[in-house]
Amino acid sequence: MYPSIFTANVILEGACERVIVGDLYCDIPLGLYVIRGENVVLIGELDLEKEELPSRMNPVSEAEIKRAQKAEREATDLKGSMRKRMEFLDFD
Repeated sequence: MYPSIFTANVILEGACERVIVGDLYCDIPLGLYVIRGENVVLIGELDLEKEELPSRMNPVSEAEIKRAQKAEREATDLKGSMRKRMEFLDFD
């Protein structure tokens, strides 16, 4: 028999996703979110007045962060394809 665990659903109003690519970041508004309580491990509230980002971080628009994500994804894909092509050399 498993111990009973109290779970409660969480409703987030005005939720946003912070996307970080290198030194760029963007907060993308998500709106209203409902999260099933069984999926919550830890929850907390951010104090936006006290939030400190490293000085190197630059805020950009949603369009710019999406372009940066695409470029990062393409670079990762290229690296993976180059690795597959070089496997026959067996550098391990």
